[in-house]
Amino acid sequence: MAAALNRVSSVSLSNINCNRLRTRPLFLRASVSFTRQRLAIRAAETDSDEVKSQTPEKAPAAEGSSFNQLLGIKGAAQESTKWKIRLQLTKPVTWPPLVWGVVCGAAASGNFHWNLEDVVKSIVCMMMSGPCLTGYTQTLNDWYDREVDAINEPYRPIPSGAISEKEVFTQIWLLLLGGLGLAGLLDVWAGHDFPIIFYLAVGGSLVSYIYSAPPLKLKQNGWIGNFALGASYIGLPWWAGQALFGTLTPHIIVLTLLYSIAGLGIAIVNDFKSIEGDRALGLQSLPVAFGAETAKWICVAAIDITQISVAGYLLGAGKPHHALALLALIIPQVVFQFQYFLKDPVKYDVKYQASAQPFLVLGLLVTAFATSH
Repeated sequence: MAAALNRVSSVSLSNINCNRLRTRPLFLRASVSFTRQRLAIRAAETDSDEVKSQTPEKAPAAEGSSFNQLLGIKGAAQESTKWKIRLQLTKPVTWPPLVWGVVCGAAASGNFHWNLEDVVKSIVCMMMSGPCLTGYTQTLNDWYDREVDAINEPYRPIPSGAISEKEVFTQIWLLLLGGLGLAGLLDVWAGHDFPIIFYLAVGGSLVSYIYSAPPLKLKQNGWIGNFALGASYIGLPWWAGQALFGTLTPHIIVLTLLYSIAGLGIAIVNDFKSIEGDRALGLQSLPVAFGAETAKWICVAAIDITQISVAGYLLGAGKPHHALALLALIIPQVVFQFQYFLKDPVKYDVKYQASAQPFLVLGLLVTAFATSH
């Protein structure tokens, strides 16, 4: 769900064929022992359309980062090692918010204790929410985004052909079934009469599917799709963590759904890098629907106003210290919005998220502690 991203060592020009052109990008490195003139002659003899479709213009492998590739974020190097490609598809950079959501839910329950059993239970819940179900969501999303990625990020594993369709679907099913299996285990471990964590996992997986896949494909609508993504990143893991250690109440469900409006804003951040492909395929992301200038202000307003509103709620609920702490955490977010995101949301998206989001997730924890007393 809503950010990823992604060498011929020797070249024999006399033996090169169309098949090799389809499977290995024509990145002509300095190690090639042929002269530029001979390379130019050979390129002229090759079908130009075929070369164009196989040579990513936006992120040459020579300029990509191996670290970015493992995290699944923009500026990734191209990779041929299969486990690295599989890891890239799960976008590990998107796991921490889900892991943190479990922490917040456990804190909000008021029943988490620093003993071995509770720590292990929380780790299993984090594995379910992060690597398994978020990995399933991201791999599924990459599959259904392959046409958009072919325009925006042609170097990513699926549009570049680095991983086959069968391998992609095998990964999707293994991650989904693994996540659902861990959810069922947690219900048994917690002694639930009603398997609430399993049903939360099923519901979240269904939202992930309709977010990415036709015919509904919620991401086609910037408002609905981004809110669904925000709720999945903030609400669902919180609910799972709280249900694991305590009781999930209607009050918490409503509060976290409102907090998910901030998640909508975070999801918009990832839409700016895909404007070209979204517009070409008719996807109404907010930057496409309203233009980049308006969308960036919608983004920061959703993030800031939501947190200010929650701070007001905490103040009204007799939690002034928690409210002041939350307001203090909003200030650096606003500073980084003006310093990075509002200047250039495409150029500084990763830097902005790395700088500002830690303060947002700390605010979530403050809110969790406030609701646990």
